[in-house]
Amino acid sequence: MGKIFGRYLKGDRTIWLVVFFLSAISLLAVYSSTGTLAYKYYGGNTSHFLLKQLGFLIFSLVVVFIAHLISYKVYYPFSTLLMGISIPLLLFTLVFGTQLNEASRWIEIPGLGITLQSSDVAKFSLVLYVAKVLSQYQKEPINLKQLTFKLMLPIALICVLILPANFSTAVLVGITCWLLMFVGRVKLRHLLGFTGVGAMALAILILVALQFNTIKRVHTWKTRIESFASSENDESNYQVEQSKIAIATGGIFGKGPGKSTQRNFLPHPYSDFIYSIIVEEYGWIGAIGIIMLYMILLYRAALIVKKSKRTFPALLAFGLALLIVLQAFVNMAVAVNLIPVTGQPLPLVSMGGTSLFFSSAAFGIILSISRTQSKKELFDGEEPVEDNN
Repeated sequence: MGKIFGRYLKGDRTIWLVVFFLSAISLLAVYSSTGTLAYKYYGGNTSHFLLKQLGFLIFSLVVVFIAHLISYKVYYPFSTLLMGISIPLLLFTLVFGTQLNEASRWIEIPGLGITLQSSDVAKFSLVLYVAKVLSQYQKEPINLKQLTFKLMLPIALICVLILPANFSTAVLVGITCWLLMFVGRVKLRHLLGFTGVGAMALAILILVALQFNTIKRVHTWKTRIESFASSENDESNYQVEQSKIAIATGGIFGKGPGKSTQRNFLPHPYSDFIYSIIVEEYGWIGAIGIIMLYMILLYRAALIVKKSKRTFPALLAFGLALLIVLQAFVNMAVAVNLIPVTGQPLPLVSMGGTSLFFSSAAFGIILSISRTQSKKELFDGEEPVEDNN
């Protein structure tokens, strides 16, 4: 194993182990949770989704491997380009995207039958962009005007474009950027001021949408919040009740791999509620184990920040780790009924999709930064390129 890490897999070995453990858990959990789908659509061929997820995971590991070999310096100019692509992509999705439950989240790539969730592209590119801008204002703190036009307006624009189709993703992106700016030494009073303005604007937007039906999904948000606060027997509460049954019957050691019963009743047990299946089959040990893996990732990213002599890679690694970990905790919080149903997948564990690709890319970039640190390229005594722009 040491020779493999030394020759092929560079960077933080602990993060590599997190990637491998999450991938292995994903394969087992998806195989178990797709049994009902296999009998419904593929005549009981349960290996169909196993092989499909195996293909996704092999591809994702290739993405991690390639991304970890690319120098973090490449992402500095690339971040602005990605932001330039994300905004029209989100607009195109809102107008021409595939409709599902009154939300346009996906666009289909013609001729390939592949769907792309544009919000995944946007949140990934926004973290790169915010890390880049913050790195330019470390010698002299960013003033209010620069903060407004270079950071707050782009963040608000991306969040507003994501909001009509995916409220939880917009909030998740906003919180990630807020924390990243806090770490990047933006003055707390400025952050709190913009937070207040943003909260008021969101409240007004929701009230207007409810009154004039300008955003169709707003009624879904309202219903989910009301269901969370009540005990009415609707679809959202049905999902949560089945999830709680799965978690409650898991016990300390779980029922064992492939022995879940709630997979037959839970909607989307292979994505939105995959954590419930993991807890049911692997018990508290599995539940705590998953949490620890994501916390280890965040801890290792914090160590990268501590060791780094340059601002951009430090903020980039921490921002991407925050994005992954916050999304994971949102998914798990829904499963245990701490927050309303949101539809966030569990990074690198839920079945397939663009979320898996961008989570893999994020892991690869974090490993790229740690690889560069291990080669001491960040400690060569030169002035950071980004701080001179």
